[in-house]
Amino acid sequence: MNFQLTQEQEMLVDSVRSFVEKELLPYETEVDRADEVSPELAAQIRGKAIAAGFYAFNMPEEVGGGGLDYLSQALIERELSKVSWALHVFVARPSKILMACTGDQINDYLLPCIQGEKIDCFALTEPGAGSDANAIKTRAVRDGDDFVLNGSKHFISHAGHADFAIVFAVTDTYEHNGKKRNAVTSFLVDRNTPGMTIRRGPKCVSNRGYHTFEMFFDDCRVPASKVLGEVGKGWDVANAWLTAGRVMVAANCVGQAQRALDVSLQWAADRKQFGQPIGTYQGVSFKLADMATQIRAAELLTLHTAWKMDQGTMTDGEAGMAKLFASEVLGRAADEAVQIFGGMGLMDEGPVERIWRNARIERIWEGTSEIQRHIISRELLRPLLR
Repeated sequence: MNFQLTQEQEMLVDSVRSFVEKELLPYETEVDRADEVSPELAAQIRGKAIAAGFYAFNMPEEVGGGGLDYLSQALIERELSKVSWALHVFVARPSKILMACTGDQINDYLLPCIQGEKIDCFALTEPGAGSDANAIKTRAVRDGDDFVLNGSKHFISHAGHADFAIVFAVTDTYEHNGKKRNAVTSFLVDRNTPGMTIRRGPKCVSNRGYHTFEMFFDDCRVPASKVLGEVGKGWDVANAWLTAGRVMVAANCVGQAQRALDVSLQWAADRKQFGQPIGTYQGVSFKLADMATQIRAAELLTLHTAWKMDQGTMTDGEAGMAKLFASEVLGRAADEAVQIFGGMGLMDEGPVERIWRNARIERIWEGTSEIQRHIISRELLRPLLR
């Protein structure tokens, strides 16, 4: 087993780390307090990311993307996550689902996203369909050369910046093992399409400045040419994207946890009580040791899972393990960081309370911890229950 990064990967990590420190971290406090990223700052980050060659690093080289393997992508996500999503989202990673584009869709959606000319958003979740995605109620009914969409979405990340949405709607139903299931289709819906309304959703305490939105469809007509993939096969493209996305969330969690450890180590060395650094006391030093051990385990699990993705051998359960473990390690590390800092850990003078707040959502989005445990246990038991 070879755990050594290639020279190219080491250079990539150094470059992204430097980019985060110079171009993103200086704006973290003001963005968090304002709960807003100005259009000027967003354009600045996007432009510098394009110039640095980081933009669309997750997309294949043959369509103009970075062409990086999943392991390298995970290494980049680990570094980017050391600052809030509100900022590193503008180092864009277009939805991989856009590789299902065909014909005019390639020039209208796929290539502009890779070149930084357009931004997409992923619209699946609904008020009554979170973990149970099959429960979505948004409907798309064929009417001549169009589909007419009615329904709503919520918790749609950065829809306020997006030029179009990848919207999932029920187009038919069928029976599977005696149960009624939804046949879902994905659509490319342009911003300002008549019948589609986007508005700011409830304010979230995590990743301030990275807003979620609500979307409403009221007899919204979408040409059949805007179907992404095949009619009724929306889950085929969505599931592949979501499974890979869980590994990248795990990498994000590792990076955030490492930042929590780094600031805690520095505080433990500098902060003195009873005449000596608090890190010399077992109550603090053992916390640091546990944090470091758990973060190392989460990192190895995550990178190994990304490597398995590159080999084509990763299972849904393995992706779930990485996401589950890394997100829960982050939660513990963030909480211990607050404890090590004491009262100062809850003040907005430093990054600790931000890390703590931002960490909480990682156990919810891209599939809750409970959903990951369901996926893992199902995969373990399936061979024995046939």
